[in-house]
Amino acid sequence: MEIKEFLHLATTWLLTGGLRILVIVIVLFVALRLVKILSRRLFGAFLKGAVDDEMRKRADTLGSLVRYLLSVSIVLTACVMVLGELGIEIGPILAAAGVVGLALGFGSQHLVQDIISGFFIILDDEIRVGDYVSTAGKAGIVERVNLRMTVLRDFSGNVHYIRNNQIDIVTNMTKEYSQYVFDIGVAYREDVDEVTGVIKQVDEDLRNDKEYGSMILEPIEILGLDQFADSALIIKARTKTKPLKQWKVAREFNRRLKKAFDEKGIEIPFPHVTLYAGQDKKGQAAPIHIVTDPAREN
Repeated sequence: MEIKEFLHLATTWLLTGGLRILVIVIVLFVALRLVKILSRRLFGAFLKGAVDDEMRKRADTLGSLVRYLLSVSIVLTACVMVLGELGIEIGPILAAAGVVGLALGFGSQHLVQDIISGFFIILDDEIRVGDYVSTAGKAGIVERVNLRMTVLRDFSGNVHYIRNNQIDIVTNMTKEYSQYVFDIGVAYREDVDEVTGVIKQVDEDLRNDKEYGSMILEPIEILGLDQFADSALIIKARTKTKPLKQWKVAREFNRRLKKAFDEKGIEIPFPHVTLYAGQDKKGQAAPIHIVTDPAREN
């Protein structure tokens, strides 16, 4: 083939098939951009009408899923159109793809399981973007959920990528509301009723606070004297807050409770040991030899 003939053919192809491929690529990028913009506006309008954080989380999750599915569909369609412009028969490729897909299906069972698991996780509304969950041995805030994996970020900022196939049990700590359980220890000499009254008063003051009042949904629930521990009486209580606010409320409650106990003279015990020397048959105890260190006293 002569150079002139080759240049003529190349120019002809660039002005026909090449130009169409360029248009397909441009339309592809425009379509992907439009998907992002339209999904943001569509779910943004839905978020404006959302009455609570739960609806916002669900909208974020569904929005990310819709963008993912539409983007994949657009890219696959563009690839098929480009192959057609290159003169490659699409029919045999699709037939071969079916056979290859069947073969890959046996070798990529985990991927198929990931997609199926992800579909039901989203369908059952188990996990939403913004929830704090514990699953597959990891815990953190859900940053992204799609058909293949779930992405968590823990308190230290570490990002965990968990395949949906590995998600067996999900503990969602922020589903509709959150709760925090207190195990409050006081000395054995303290009056339980007095301690309970102090706890209620601290909770009431906290609920009347401008910053923390809006985070608390109900008054504290005091379950009562839960156990006789080695060095303390354990009073169990529980507070109900908005999602993700339980830890902030609990820290402030503990701070105020410590100050209230100090003002009332209520002892918060620490572990201690009582020494018992024992008695002989005559009821007499063996002497205990105590040696002091003068250096430490000075």
